[in-house]
Amino acid sequence: MKHIAMILVLTSIPSAAVFAADAAAGKTVFDAKCKMCHGAAGGGGVMDKKPIAGTEAATVKATVSNGKGKMKPQPAVTGDGLDNVAAYVASLKK
Repeated sequence: MKHIAMILVLTSIPSAAVFAADAAAGKTVFDAKCKMCHGAAGGGGVMDKKPIAGTEAATVKATVSNGKGKMKPQPAVTGDGLDNVAAYVASLKK
């Protein structure tokens, strides 16, 4: 029983981190760092970049931190800014 309780607690930690992020503040980061390629609503921009609207926050954080495909890592986006932009992208409608 203790193992099940511990698993439940540990699996809820990533979800709690997303809820602690501020999607409204993430829009500021998105507008400065992402919008030019991914479009104002995350649907792909003038550079025909992949739509990212509604992407899971953990995936956004990994991609911003490590890069993926043609996108290079964005070392200027870290900490709360990274959490916030991930929450904002996840909140966008597909």
